[in-house]
Amino acid sequence: MTGEDTMTRPALTRRRFVWSGAFALGAAALPFSPRPLSAQTPVGLQLSWLHSSQFAGSYIALERGWWSEAGLDVSLMPGGPNAPVEPPVVSGSALVGISAADYTAAAVEEAAPFKILAVAMQKNPFVVASLPANPVNEPADLAGKRIGMALANTPVLQALCTLNGVDIGEIEIIPTQYSAQPLLADEVDCLLCWETDLPVAMAMQGVESLTMLMADHGYAVHSQTYIATEDSLANRRDELVALMAGEVRGWEAYREDTDAAAALTLEMFPDAGLDLETQKLQAARQVPLMFSDLTDEFGFGWWTDETVAANIETLALLGRDVSADLWDRSILEEVHGV
Repeated sequence: MTGEDTMTRPALTRRRFVWSGAFALGAAALPFSPRPLSAQTPVGLQLSWLHSSQFAGSYIALERGWWSEAGLDVSLMPGGPNAPVEPPVVSGSALVGISAADYTAAAVEEAAPFKILAVAMQKNPFVVASLPANPVNEPADLAGKRIGMALANTPVLQALCTLNGVDIGEIEIIPTQYSAQPLLADEVDCLLCWETDLPVAMAMQGVESLTMLMADHGYAVHSQTYIATEDSLANRRDELVALMAGEVRGWEAYREDTDAAAALTLEMFPDAGLDLETQKLQAARQVPLMFSDLTDEFGFGWWTDETVAANIETLALLGRDVSADLWDRSILEEVHGV
């Protein structure tokens, strides 16, 4: 959720899960060069939200022609509050969707045949945002505080508290819309939100805020994950490899020049109501979430058995029982030549 209306957006959650039961940017050199498919094969990439620099790596891949060079005609399908990721992937209208491990786990519990192929955000973007005069620097600081959040995110807060030995009963939960206004009006002491939206919106208004990244305190849930069906893994591997190879190139180029990535976003989507300076700040703040020592060593989208184990532990606190075979790294290994 990254549009410029995030200060007042009336959404209950950043991306509500709806499961219907229906099944001159440069690029880092890659060890893998996808072999072109026999023709321009149309495929869909279902985004998790509305167009913004949150997905600028994909825009770069499209604009630079890296997918068409590999024989793919890629459609970038915007998401939104009424456009969940999972159903289009199950139906086949999208080859790949950008989701999150908790949403995918919920869908798999309903018999959706998904696998996670790659992890864009190495750190979950959930933060507790506060103001310098009344800071929340660590989970223990939440005791006695009023936190503004969607009630639907109570399991997220509970998981953070459990991981850090904090009694959630000592925190006053104030139901709020997805807006910074309750914090600015002193109606709450802090907000549960994403690092890349409400804090950015406050910064654009000249308001300094502090963010406690929940991932730094044990909250391990892979976000902005790429999902596909087991059938696609079995029967459309060449397309999956070509699509993900373009994504990798696009995001590595994005990392090299986030301002240019933000400018491209506005160029490609001039009617999306986006502000360039806001998009630049959002794009820059996304980098430390997406890139790490792990991606520097192995490549964009990577994960390890250890990070999966941490995800399984946190997902269990969210009421999701998953196993490590939810993650399938075979496509990514082919892309990175591992």
